[in-house]
Amino acid sequence: MAVKGRIGRCVVVALLSLLIAACGHRDSAAAQGPYAREVADAIPKIEKATGLTYKRPPVVQRKTKEEVRQFLLKQFEDERSQEDLNAQQILLRRLGLVPDTFDLRKTMLDLYTEQIVGFYDPETKVLYVVDGAKPEEVGFVIEHELVHALQDQYTNLDSLLHIKGDDDRVLAAQSVMEGQATLVPLQTMLGPAAQLPGGWEKVREMIRENQSSMPKFAAAPEVLQETLIFPYLSGAEFMRRFDDQEPGKMPFGSAMPVSSTQILHVNAYFGSHPELPLSITLPAPRGATSTYQNDMGEFETRLFFFHHLQDQNEAITAAAGWSGDRYAILHFPHGDGIAWVTVFRSAVDAGEFSAAMQKVFAARYPNAKPVESPSGTHFTASGRSISLVGGEVGGHTVVVYVDVPEGDRTDVYDLSKIEIR
Repeated sequence: MAVKGRIGRCVVVALLSLLIAACGHRDSAAAQGPYAREVADAIPKIEKATGLTYKRPPVVQRKTKEEVRQFLLKQFEDERSQEDLNAQQILLRRLGLVPDTFDLRKTMLDLYTEQIVGFYDPETKVLYVVDGAKPEEVGFVIEHELVHALQDQYTNLDSLLHIKGDDDRVLAAQSVMEGQATLVPLQTMLGPAAQLPGGWEKVREMIRENQSSMPKFAAAPEVLQETLIFPYLSGAEFMRRFDDQEPGKMPFGSAMPVSSTQILHVNAYFGSHPELPLSITLPAPRGATSTYQNDMGEFETRLFFFHHLQDQNEAITAAAGWSGDRYAILHFPHGDGIAWVTVFRSAVDAGEFSAAMQKVFAARYPNAKPVESPSGTHFTASGRSISLVGGEVGGHTVVVYVDVPEGDRTDVYDLSKIEIR
């Protein structure tokens, strides 16, 4: 749902570095002196914590704030980035997660340029530190990004972050990479059993409490904030579990988690039968064109329900049982729409999702008059035609949510032509 890639890590790293310094876990004096000395000091600690050895010395360079902004602008001007931004902006608007006037490109650029301290670029293989960075931030950021440099020597970090059409898998990969890069600096400071006071939920609270240091982040929609935070904190917790259960190993290659479900739930990854998402192939839509498809995953499905219902338990229940999803951006003569197909492990799970969706409808469209039919719910409101239908596809229980301009057809898919495997 949120833009992912090599530049997505900058904002939260700055927040984490400030919080760790505030907690007393980082001696600000350690960030003094040339970066070469800091790198030389950090490398053996990182190698000991990960069990991996650098194949080549990491390269560290300085960048000015303006150079960083130009770097970011170049990333946003990439054709694929433009396609992703445009499609995800439509998705966020149609799901009611942002206003119809929301500009995703501007917001993401503001977030990334607000207080960047440093970042590792897998393309150039260089760790960049921004001129003028605060001493109490630099030490943690350098160690964090040095971990990324090490990861990139053992797996193709750039390719992992640019998987096309499977954002949930990218989020899972990010969670491993950012989670390890968050956990390792803590372990080098506090030892293998490193824990922050109050755990990762406390860190989430502290990030919100310290948002005044990053007004752009504080003003961003909740869905973007949570999607940015997730790989660092939930990823760190995943990596802590991995270290406990698979000591001396790394979750790279075929061991990489493939969904946010595997990050969220212990048994989904570590159980005797790991839960793998189903693959959904959508047919050409009726009455519309579609050039973009992607997925949301269990975590972002949770965020959707929490945003509208403001009930964490209900959001978790509504998204539980997720077994795969696929959404398509639809283009009609009257405007844009979306179709979102979700597969569930059971009819009960699908029923909980549908029941929560009915509450979302009531919250978003209080004056609407839904019409119930044997296939599902249909109504028009605020210039939109909306439907929620359930069914069976190849022995799997599915729910299809469609939001299109009023007057356009909502039966955009023949369920018998959807493929699930």
